[in-house]
This record gives sequence, structure tokens and C-alpha cells, in this order.
Amino acid sequence: MRRTVFDDDHEAFRATVRDFLAREVVPVFPEWEKAGAAPRDFYRLLGKLGILGLQVPEEYGGGGQRSFRFNAVVNEELARARLGLGPVRVHTDIVLPYLLRYAGEEQKRRWLPGMASGELMTAIAMTEPGTGSDLAGIATTAALDGDHYVLNGAKTFITGAVNADLVLVVARTSSPPSGDRRAGLSILVVEAASRGFSVGRNLDKLGLKAQDTAELAFDDVLVPAANLLGEEGRAFEYLGHNLAQERLSIAVNAQAAAATALEVTLSYVTERNVFGRPLSGFQNTKFVLAECATEVEAGQALVDRALQEHDAGRLSAADAAKVKLFCTETQSRVVDKCLQLHGGYGYVLEYPIARMYADARVTRIYGGTSEVMKSIIAKSIGL
Repeated sequence: MRRTVFDDDHEAFRATVRDFLAREVVPVFPEWEKAGAAPRDFYRLLGKLGILGLQVPEEYGGGGQRSFRFNAVVNEELARARLGLGPVRVHTDIVLPYLLRYAGEEQKRRWLPGMASGELMTAIAMTEPGTGSDLAGIATTAALDGDHYVLNGAKTFITGAVNADLVLVVARTSSPPSGDRRAGLSILVVEAASRGFSVGRNLDKLGLKAQDTAELAFDDVLVPAANLLGEEGRAFEYLGHNLAQERLSIAVNAQAAAATALEVTLSYVTERNVFGRPLSGFQNTKFVLAECATEVEAGQALVDRALQEHDAGRLSAADAAKVKLFCTETQSRVVDKCLQLHGGYGYVLEYPIARMYADARVTRIYGGTSEVMKSIIAKSIGL
């Protein structure tokens, strides 16, 4: 069905992004997978193209876009090119909104121009070795001592940590009142060069091999009080405001990945001969791919509606949860069916469907697991 969510400006931007990725990234991406991270210069190139600063106000060197749809174009094109580069999404779709909403003027002048240019890459550190979905259980602490906070603790599964210059760290700055574990959490912006701050090993993951994901440690790190984002003790509230966009971003990428898996498989079954005729000629192949095409179409309609609602300021946390749940579960089903149609070749990593299968598994986990999404949705319908 014809999509109406994008206009001519979006499509012109899409052509620029697609050409850049095909020319500058796709040929060298296998090297990045072996290295476990994209090179630092890649982000500066994205900055020059204006991709990293799409929503940064013009006075700070950005594009001044209020719409999320340009970000969605980038996410779709990354998925179409089969490039697992989550640090880009973290930087533009997750970290930036917190700074735009809660940073003071002096902080914006310090950080936003570098974020737009790619000179300052960012990450956000919430998850801890003993704390996943239960953010209220964060054990990392930050005690105010004069004009600095003394930060201690550890974080894990931090996307983009290897290349990050600034990390938004969620830490407990005061003991929570009885019965309210969500109180007393704050967001501190930690500079990577800070003494006592260390980036651990780049975790060896099932998929997303070029997406650096690392552990962080804080040993009496002195963080200037001027790097407190917003007000002390309100981190839980702050983190909630951007969850809809974060989950929509994941859904957009998952949906585009499912569509790409279908496209890759259609090409494969047309060219692959089995028992003397194309694999595409078998009824089972036709039925499986008909199912996939229908699921992809349904996911696309849901994503496009959510993009419109988000730009209008109406996308609720529950609706964002629905979009993420549906699209990530659809991605997993579609990629699995497409791999099955590849037979043994689907299990070989030189075939793109195998890498897409490995990459797809985490989308039902990060940004809130499918089980968390179901809990949010259930609550929204009175259960």
C-alpha cells in the first residue's frame, strides 16, 4: 500500500542517506564487524551530512527539525542496508531529547554543537549488572561533595560506550523515601576523560557485531555539579518522557528489517532451484511469503500511524509499547520464516539472512522487553 507519512523532502533526504551508506559504509562494514565497533571518523562524516544534528536547534549548529520522521528515514535506511549501528539511534533518538528538554542554556552551548558535528558522541547508562528492567533498583551512587558529585558503581550493556565522549549516567543521589524506590535518582553527564571512569570490554554478542556494547565502571569519579541534568532526584520522571520515542525508534528499525528480510528472501527463492524448478514455484514458499508480506504490511501501517501521532505529540506510552511489541515480534517471526526458506544456507553467516536472524533477537529485549510491553498495555486497558 502507498505510504503517505513521508513527503518529497523526506524522500530526497532518504536518497542522500541511501547513497552515503552504499558508498561509504556497506563496502567496509565487514571490517567494522570484526573490529566490534564503527571507527570514530564515521560519526564525523554523519555530522557533516547533518544526520546527527537533525533535531538540534539551528543556533547550536543543527538542522532544527521538530519532526521525528527524518530520524525514521535514517533508521529505515540503516535496516535496509543491513547495518546494525545502534549507537547512531542512541545518540539522536534517545540521548538528544533529554538534553533538549532538560539541559540548561550553558549546558546546551557546551554539548549540542559537538553532538551535531559528531565531535561529541553520547551514550546513556541505565542498566546495571544486577538491574535490568527494574530501574528503581539502581545501585550506582553519586554523593554531592562541594561543587562535585562523587560517582561510584557499574553499568552494563551500554550501546555506543566505546566511542562515547559523554555518558548520561543514572545514579542514586539520595535515599528513597519509604515505599518509593523511584525517588532519589538523578542524571549526571559524565565526560569519558574523567579520572576513575573506565570502559570495560566490548561484549561479544550474538549479533550486532559492529555495534559496540560495553561495561562501564565508576570509581570515585568526580562529576561537576554543573553536569547535573535537570533537577536532582527527578531522573525516573525524566526517563519516562522519552520512552515513547525510544520504543518507536526500535519499532521503525524492526519493521524495516522485517521488510528487508522479505525482500532478500524473495530474491533468493526466485534464483534458487530445487528438484528442477525455482523454489518460488512451490506452494509452501508462496504461502509462507504471503504470510510474511501481510505481517510486514500490518506492521508498516502501525509504524506510520505511530509516526504521525508522535509528531502531533499524541503517542502515549501504551501505544508506543504496542508498536514496539508488534513490530519486534513480527520481525522475529518474519526473519525466522525467511531463514527457513534458505535451508542450510540460511545458517551460514555469509548469507545476509543469518546475520539478520542474529541481529533480530535483541529487539524484543532492549528498550523494554516484550513482557514489559505487555504489562504496560495490560495496565492501559484496566488490567
